Amino acid sequence: MKYAVITGASKGIGRAIAEKLAAEGFDIAICARNEAVLAVAKAEVEAQRTGVRVLAEVVDMGDKEQVLAFGRKVQAELGPVPDILVNNAGIFVPGAVHEEEDGHLEKMMAVNLYSAYHLTRLLLPAMKEARSGHIFNLCSTASHKAYPNGGSYSITKFALLGFSKNLREEMKPFGVKVTSVSPGPTLTASWEGFSGPADRLMEPADVASMIWAAYTLSKQAVVEDILMRPMLGDIE
Repeated sequence: MKYAVITGASKGIGRAIAEKLAAEGFDIAICARNEAVLAVAKAEVEAQRTGVRVLAEVVDMGDKEQVLAFGRKVQAELGPVPDILVNNAGIFVPGAVHEEEDGHLEKMMAVNLYSAYHLTRLLLPAMKEARSGHIFNLCSTASHKAYPNGGSYSITKFALLGFSKNLREEMKPFGVKVTSVSPGPTLTASWEGFSGPADRLMEPADVASMIWAAYTLSKQAVVEDILMRPMLGDIE
């Protein structure tokens, strides 16, 4: 049975990806910080297909040891080689570089970049040996363009895109695909309180559909970058 690992998957884009992949026949490993919300997500993912196995673990993705423990448990219970890894975990806190509290950048880097780095490095040896697997790194339009009040969030997302691009080059000889996914404004918790019309934002399922489309290409083809925006463009 194929399986996918999606971090930060209790809601929003991560949950939509987990539900899509479960419906398409994958067993699923997910994680998040909030146990109650994670339990609801687990039930919703399980509802996508009869017999789907869902491993759901409470993990603080800003803690390296918890990230590595999650990866090891996934391999022990679902197998050494994930077919899909989606590094989705992240936090969005707006702010200006010159106004942020001391230590803010370090906290954002730990969740938005280091979690992907550590989990990927743990799972890569088996993927390289098997010469298979597809890694998706959830970046952002903020990985490509600076925005006012982007602050440390934008810095971390630029860094995640750099990680993804470098990893793509490194994995070419090993048959492991790497894709960066950069969604613009999407109807998730990050946009709670948005007073505009709901159709001004993309839906999480849109991102899940793009990931599935990229995954289903032939073995000799890879989509390196996916950049998505609402039909009317960014929301300034």
